[in-house]
Amino acid sequence: MNHPAILETKEAFGETTLIVDPVRIVDLCRHLKDSENYIRLSGITAVDMHPAEPRFEVIYHLHSIERNQRLRLKCLVSGTNPEIDSATGVWRAANWYEREVFDMFGIGFRNHPNLVRILMPIDWKGYPLRKDYPVHGYKYSYPSE
Repeated sequence: MNHPAILETKEAFGETTLIVDPVRIVDLCRHLKDSENYIRLSGITAVDMHPAEPRFEVIYHLHSIERNQRLRLKCLVSGTNPEIDSATGVWRAANWYEREVFDMFGIGFRNHPNLVRILMPIDWKGYPLRKDYPVHGYKYSYPSE
C-alpha cells in the first residue's frame, strides 16, 4: 500500500501495522475506507509509553469485510500536548472510541463533535490508564461516607 501518510509498514504474525504521520491520519483513514474498502472501524485505543517521548501511541483497528482483512494503524503523539485529529468524519463509530481514549488517557481529538468523559464521572481528575496515575487512585471525598 502506498500513501504519503504511511511512515513505515511492519508485518508480524500475519498482521500488518502501518506507522502513520499523525498530521495526516484523517486523510489516510478516508483513503483506506473509500479506496481500500476498510469500511469497519473496530476500535481505537492508546498506549502510554511514559517516560518515552513521544509518549502515546494512538492505535486504530480497521476491518475490510469484503476481503476479510484487518489492518492496524499507529500514530505517535507527544505527551506535551496530546492531540490528534478526529476520525468521526470518516467512521461514526470513532465517536465513542475517541471519547474512551480521551477519558482514560487524556488524548484530545480535534474536531470531535462531543469530546467529554464517557466512563468516568464528568468531574473526575486525572486519566486512569496513564502510567503516572497513582496505582490506588486519588482519595476522593464522597459526601455519603
